[in-house]
Amino acid sequence: MSVARFLASTRAEGPGERTAVWVQGCTIRCAGCFNPHMWTFRGGEGLAPDDLAARILHTGTDGLTLLGGEPFDQAAALAEVATAVRRAGRSVMTFTGYTSEQLREAVAEGREDVAALLGETDLLVAGPFLRDRIDTVRPWVGSANQEFIALSDRFPHLLDDVRREHDRIEISVDASGQIAVNGWAELELLDELLSSLGRNPPARPPRGASPTA
Repeated sequence: MSVARFLASTRAEGPGERTAVWVQGCTIRCAGCFNPHMWTFRGGEGLAPDDLAARILHTGTDGLTLLGGEPFDQAAALAEVATAVRRAGRSVMTFTGYTSEQLREAVAEGREDVAALLGETDLLVAGPFLRDRIDTVRPWVGSANQEFIALSDRFPHLLDDVRREHDRIEISVDASGQIAVNGWAELELLDELLSSLGRNPPARPPRGASPTA
C-alpha cells in the first residue's frame, strides 16, 4: 500500500489517543478537499501490511484511524492492517468519501476487499466532503452529510464519544520549525491562529478527515 502520512499519536482524529494513517491516492476527489496532494497514487511510502501494522502497534495508542486519500481505494491491504490492530485489542476507525450505500452496493457486487475492510472497522465515517454544508458542531467531520456508523459492538464507547467530544485541532512544531496541523479548521481561522504564533501558515495544511471530513 502507499502511505502519505503516519502520525504515531493524536487526539484530533477520533476518540481517545489514536494512531492516524493517511493513505496516498483517491479516486473521489471532493471539491474543497484539504488534501489534494493525496489524490494522486504516485508518491507516498510503500509499505507491506505487516510492516505498517507493526509500526502502529508499537505506538501503544487506543486504536487506529484510517484517512486519506481514500482508504477503500486500498481496501485489501488496509483490511490486513486493521485485522492485526483489532487482534491486539485496539479499535479501528475508517473515514471514507464513499456513502454507506455505495459501499453496500460494492459488497453486493462482489468486492471482497471492501467487505473485508468494513468487517474490520469498528466506527465508519461515510460520505463525501461537501463544502456548502460545513459542520462546525460534530467532532472530526467536515460536512453535515457525513454519517457516523458503528459497525461492531466491540468498542461501544466509540459512538458515545462522538456525542461528548468537541472538535479540535492540533498544531505541532518540530525542531526544524516545520508546522503540522491535524483536525479540521476553516482556512481563514487557521491562518489567523498561525499568524498569532508568528509563523507563516502552510499553503495546504493536512486535513485530518479530508476528503471525507
